[in-house]
Amino acid sequence: METAYINSPLGITKITGDESGIAVISVLDVDSNEVSVEIPDVLKKAVSQLEEYFEGKRTDFDLKLNPQGTEFQQKVWKALLEIPYGKTISYMDQTKKLGDIKAIRAVASANGKNPLWIVIPCHRVIGTNGSLTGYAGGLSRKKWLLEHENPTKQQSLF
Repeated sequence: METAYINSPLGITKITGDESGIAVISVLDVDSNEVSVEIPDVLKKAVSQLEEYFEGKRTDFDLKLNPQGTEFQQKVWKALLEIPYGKTISYMDQTKKLGDIKAIRAVASANGKNPLWIVIPCHRVIGTNGSLTGYAGGLSRKKWLLEHENPTKQQSLF
């Protein structure tokens, strides 16, 4: 596995992967200026696409993904990929789409174990009442990501 560290507006981002695909994208909760000088070839596309996303130039990702998880987690993460850029769904809606409303806690838990920050958009899942709940990267980052994807346009007063 190769690893690269890049700066993002939300902190240092760690990207790990190999020829089989990108396995982990996470944001670190440490203050560090240790960004990678050399990006491994297998990670260059992911680095480029994440930079484009943060610049507001990319709304979807075209990467070979290889997240590691249980069969159930894989099913939940695959469903997250269907949430369009700039849109949100509730945990209950996500659970209904997966076919078992009694599994809401398991679905929320799988969302929380999503290893591919931003690319598998678990930040687009919110509480039924519209609240920002449950985000492994922290609610301030979830809020930033949702605002980044759906900025409120200032209306002209004149």
